[in-house]
Amino acid sequence: MQKGYDYVIVGGGSAGCVVANRLSANPAVEVLLIEAGQRDWNPLIRVPLMAAWFLAHRFHNWSYATEPEPRLANRRIDWPRGRVLGGSSAINGMVYTRGNTQDYDHWAQLGLREWSYDKVLPFFKRSENFAEGGDDFHGAAGELPVTRPDTPHHLYDSFVQAGAQAGFPLNRDFNGKQQEGFGRYHFTIRNGERWSAARSFIDPARARKNLHVLTNAHLLRVTVENGRATGVELKVGGEKRTIEAKGEIVLSCGAVGSPTALMLSGVGPADHLAVHGVKTIVDRPAVGSNLQDHLTVRVLHASKQPDALFDARRFDRAAFNVLRAVATKSGPAASFPLEGGAFLRSRPEVEAPDLQIHFFPGVPVTRGVRHPLQKSLPDTYDGYGFCGTICQLRPESRGEIRLRGADPFAPPVIRANYLFAQADRDTLRAGVKILRDVLNQKAFAHMNSLEVAPGPALTSDAQLDEFIAKNAGTVYHPVGTCRMGVDPDSVVDGQLRVRGVEGLRVADASIMPTLVSSNTNAPTIMIGEKAADMMLRAAG
Repeated sequence: MQKGYDYVIVGGGSAGCVVANRLSANPAVEVLLIEAGQRDWNPLIRVPLMAAWFLAHRFHNWSYATEPEPRLANRRIDWPRGRVLGGSSAINGMVYTRGNTQDYDHWAQLGLREWSYDKVLPFFKRSENFAEGGDDFHGAAGELPVTRPDTPHHLYDSFVQAGAQAGFPLNRDFNGKQQEGFGRYHFTIRNGERWSAARSFIDPARARKNLHVLTNAHLLRVTVENGRATGVELKVGGEKRTIEAKGEIVLSCGAVGSPTALMLSGVGPADHLAVHGVKTIVDRPAVGSNLQDHLTVRVLHASKQPDALFDARRFDRAAFNVLRAVATKSGPAASFPLEGGAFLRSRPEVEAPDLQIHFFPGVPVTRGVRHPLQKSLPDTYDGYGFCGTICQLRPESRGEIRLRGADPFAPPVIRANYLFAQADRDTLRAGVKILRDVLNQKAFAHMNSLEVAPGPALTSDAQLDEFIAKNAGTVYHPVGTCRMGVDPDSVVDGQLRVRGVEGLRVADASIMPTLVSSNTNAPTIMIGEKAADMMLRAAG
C-alpha cells in the first residue's frame, strides 16, 4: 500500500481541481489528485470551437449513452463526459451561468441552510476573475477567467432584439441581480483560449511540492475498514495500486462516476449490489437515484443569406482557423458561437425562469467539417441558417445510474427517464412555441428565412410532442445522483460527508438535491469551493 497522503481526491474535473488547489495551499498536508484520463496536454483543448469536436468524439471523452429512452422514441441519448484533467470543463461549451437565486434558497428550505443563495454567492465570487471587475455579484481576484466576449455578429443582435419584440425583458448580466431576459452569456474564455478547471486551478499550483497529480489512473474501489474510508484501489496502466488516505477521501467523479464509484465500493442499494456480486458495506438505496438532466430541442431556420460560420466549416478553412487559433488566439475558432441566450418563464404565473435558450448564428450539424464530395446526412438540413435550442430548467422527471456489472471498467446503466412527468412535456412544448415565435420576429426579417424544424406543417400539441420525442437531446447537465440532504435517506449530509462512511465526501454535481436553472459548470466549481472550505474548517 502506498502511503503518505492526507487528502486523496478522485476525479480531476471542475470540483476536484478546486478542492486540490485549496487543500494544497496548506504546505503541511500532502494532497493527491487522481484522474482517469490524460493530462490536458492537447493544445486543441484550448481552442474554444473544438468543443464541438470533443463532445462528438471519444477522445478525452467517456462517451456514455443512456439506455433507450421510452419518451424519446426509444432512442439512446449520447452523454459526453470529460475524461481528461479538467474533466468536462475541458470539453464543454464554456458558458458561465450560476442558476437562479431561488434554486439555492430552495435547497435551504429543504434544511440545507448553508447552501442558500446568500451563503453560496461568496464561493462563486471566490473562484471568479471577472474581466469587468468585482462588484456585489462578481469576483475579480479568483483563478477562473470569466469574460463577456461580445463577438461582432448581426445575428446575436437580431436575437436579442427579437426577444424584446416578443415582449421579453433584456438582461446584460445573467449572473447579476436578476436572471430573466434576453442577452449574451459569459464564458470561461480569455484571449481566445478556453480556461478549464485544470488550467485555472491546477496549473498555478503545480509548483507546490505537496500537490501530487496522478493521471491515467482508473478507480477500482474505495477501501473501507471498520466504517471508515482508508484508501483507494487503482489501475494505473497494467498495474494495480492501493493508496492510503490518512485524512479524507473526496469523490469528484461527477453525476455518473461518483455513484458508480460508491456502488463498486459497496455503498449503495443492497439488493442491486447483490445482483452483481458486490459486497454491501452500507445499504444506501439513494445512491444513483434522483438523476436529473436538462433536455433540449432545436428550432431551426434555413436562410438564403450567406453564413460565415457555414462557409468556415469547409475542411481547408476549418483546419486553417484551428491552426490560427492555436498560433494567434484569434479568428473564428477562438470563440464559441453560443453567445446569445435567454432565461424565460413558460407562463406568467411561474415565479422564476423555467426555460433557457442557447442561440446559434448558424446551423450546427453532427458532422461539423465539410469537404467538396460530402453528402448531407439523411433528414438533416446542412446549409445557411440559424437556430435556437430551448431546454426546460427544472424537470420533475427522475432517473437513475446503476451498475452494469462488477467490472469497474464497464460503463454504467444510465436511465434518464426524460419527459416521464407530464409537467416536463407541457413546459418543453410551451418553450418550443415561445422560441418559434421569437425566431419569427421582425428582427430576423433581413435573413429572409424559413423554419425547417419543427417546420410550419407541425402546429398541434400532438405533432410538437412527437417532434420533441424524435429530436430532443441533452444539454450535458446531469446532477443529483449522490443527493445532499438533512434526511437520513440522503447520500451525503450538508457537509458533503457520505452517510455511514467516515472520512469520505462527495464534491461534484451529483450532490445537488435539485437541478439548478442554468448550465452546471459554474455551480460545480462553487461546490468544490464549499467542499474545500468545509474540510479546512473541520481540520482546524
